[in-house]
Amino acid sequence: MHVVAFTQAPFYSAPGHAQMSMQRLQGMEAGPSDSVWIGCSLIEPGGGTISSASEVEKFYICLEGELQVTAIHGNESQVAVLRPMDSCRIAPQEARQLFNAGSSPARVLLVMPNRI
Repeated sequence: MHVVAFTQAPFYSAPGHAQMSMQRLQGMEAGPSDSVWIGCSLIEPGGGTISSASEVEKFYICLEGELQVTAIHGNESQVAVLRPMDSCRIAPQEARQLFNAGSSPARVLLVMPNRI
């Protein structure tokens, strides 16, 4: 068993992310993992990410607040607002943009595969 207390979860940064505080809960620098890593982000009002795609799928689970997720695949885009316990999957090569349009912070859980 590998336990990471939230107060000890390492912070990390990623390009194209603004007004966000991000911590790894499991995997990568937070400890061993064979398949995925899990992060938790606190996104301030007006904060979010630029539109970008990756080679792997991503899962977002809204824990607190509201988060606007825009997914772009080819010429099609889809916008969804996630509320507490709502989730979404972003497919490989599908661009996504996160934005907190609300007036309070949004807390979001991210699960994605380890990169090979």
